[in-house]
Amino acid sequence: MAKLIVDGQEIDVAAEATLLQACEQAGAEVPRFCFHERLSIAGNCRMCLVEVKGSPKPVASCAMAVRDLRPGPNGEPPVVNTRTPLVKKAREGVMEFLLINHPLDCPICDQGGECDLQDQAMAYGIDASRYALNKRAVEDKYIGPLVATMMTRCIQCTRCVRFTAEVAGVGDLGAIGRGEDMEITTYLHSAMGSELQGNVVDLCPVGALTSRPYAYTARPWELTKTESVDVTDAVGSAIRVDSRGREVLRILPRLNEAVNEEWISDKARHIVDGLKAQRLDRPYVRVGGRLQPASWAEAFAAIAAKVAATPAARIGAIAGDFASVEELFALKALMTSLGVANIDARPAGSALDPSLGRASYLFNPTIAGIEDADAILIIGSNPRKEAAVLNARIRKRWRAGNVAIGLIGEAADLTYKYDYLGAGAESLAALLGGDGAFAEKLAAAKKPLVIVGEGAIARADGKSVLAAAAKLGARDGWNGLAVLHTGASRVGALDVGFVPADGGLDTAAMLAGGVDMAFLLGADEIDLAGLGSAFVVYVGTHGDAGAHRADVILPGAAVTEKSGTYVNTEGRVQLANRAVFPLGEAREDWSILRALSDVLGKRLPFDSLAELRAALYASAPHFAAIEEIADAGGASGLGGVEIALDKGAFVSPIKDFYLTNPAARASKVLAECSALARSRVQVAAE
Repeated sequence: MAKLIVDGQEIDVAAEATLLQACEQAGAEVPRFCFHERLSIAGNCRMCLVEVKGSPKPVASCAMAVRDLRPGPNGEPPVVNTRTPLVKKAREGVMEFLLINHPLDCPICDQGGECDLQDQAMAYGIDASRYALNKRAVEDKYIGPLVATMMTRCIQCTRCVRFTAEVAGVGDLGAIGRGEDMEITTYLHSAMGSELQGNVVDLCPVGALTSRPYAYTARPWELTKTESVDVTDAVGSAIRVDSRGREVLRILPRLNEAVNEEWISDKARHIVDGLKAQRLDRPYVRVGGRLQPASWAEAFAAIAAKVAATPAARIGAIAGDFASVEELFALKALMTSLGVANIDARPAGSALDPSLGRASYLFNPTIAGIEDADAILIIGSNPRKEAAVLNARIRKRWRAGNVAIGLIGEAADLTYKYDYLGAGAESLAALLGGDGAFAEKLAAAKKPLVIVGEGAIARADGKSVLAAAAKLGARDGWNGLAVLHTGASRVGALDVGFVPADGGLDTAAMLAGGVDMAFLLGADEIDLAGLGSAFVVYVGTHGDAGAHRADVILPGAAVTEKSGTYVNTEGRVQLANRAVFPLGEAREDWSILRALSDVLGKRLPFDSLAELRAALYASAPHFAAIEEIADAGGASGLGGVEIALDKGAFVSPIKDFYLTNPAARASKVLAECSALARSRVQVAAE
């Protein structure tokens, strides 16, 4: 630690900290445009000028470290001032230069009301300009369907360039020209290709980069802001849902250092239009081979008649990727009351089993723990498609250096370099045997991270793959087994025990003709053809695969229309809050199940969400600890599994990053992104 005097206040600060960070630690406000805590230092804007005692001119505080300051003549701590007349005049001069070519677009700019330049011009600028020449104008660029450009407003802070190069790991954006002719653009005017590109809108301190789908929709002061979590993957990124009236207008990231830092994926950000398209807003019953609108009473009566005529052993329930813990708990309770043992929330063929211990299906090192790993092995997973934000964390660790990364599975561009070890289980067996240079690196690692994707788990030898991964990642005091799920509901379902009871059928067996009646709780990502002529009850939100196959449709609430608990891939309990009310006659899924239980004569013992949660917390207390990860213990259940690996390549279950769920498939914006991604792959192949 080093001592520093900021505006007369003496503080202790880390020697490697910048002066800007030291000033903020002392409570001083320092304006900035180009500086960002998660990006490299550029020193472009000069807005963060401060006065350092002994320096002949103001100093850019973002580019000078505390350790670079010299003590006073008698050894006294360096002195930094942020509010002197010299600093005030310097900042006014910088602001005057920044505004020389900036257009007066505030009344029509989408960034208005949340613009850094607007705010800082008010706080640190002057009321007049001495510049009398014509302003320069820059041609707007097309950089994709997600980000709109008004590059005349650009102040060349290069935040967007540094983000795409350092965090996203793609060379999408760059600068051409010099001086006044400098422009930020994509080379050859192509569209950006990163799954995280929407974050440049949040980073842009002016209105040069704005959200194309959200353009001219609302002003920030019109919006109701609701904190929630992203359920488009299993990472559980913290988000903020902005709504007006009964309509969700945009989704933005929230800061959560332990999970997503301050980034979210483009799928999470731009699923907005898909939340209201192709929605199920009333019950339907299939009559004469066609779905007909019906009342809730008629839909429940049809279900009750089929339940009464079907043996419990021939009834099953499958839960999808968006189901909250409350819904899973209610559906399990209903099925148990009916004597049904056939329930599952896992993909067909999955080897995940709660009886092996909670640590056998969690990302045990935690997402933040990726930064502590000294060797990373990826088995049967493509993190860039399955969990884009988590993949950025792996890249962050790779950029820090001194880490070996290996991949067994499909070769892909993961935005960082890795050793390709092979396509399938044979390569994993060789690694277990200690063959190869990477095996030596993994054995020497003190904190190895072994990421196992659902592409490796949903196989006949899935349990052996898990056991092998657990063995490779085990160290004293460190469990390196990191299961990367693709569904937001998966860990919560396993925690609540939404798996077959004794003698019950799993997803694969139910889809192989094992049931005559199936309850689908938002289950659209399964092969429904396997249900054959079974009577299907679909509780969901969109007219997707499950609704097309259903005999009775019960319209549920989208994730932004209900309050629910989710558990992310690392076992962190999170709360999604309701931002708007469900459309039409749709209802929250737990309340649908509660009403159905009355008709079936098996009334569930709760009448409100609070009562349901009380029963849930009594059954599994760790669900009450929001934003915490319960101790999972060791993966001892996998230690006794005999490792017998089959042949064959590991294949990631995610083929199209943008279209992995019903809401995403209903989104026109994400459909355009998907088409661009496919065309990019075709061009690369040619």
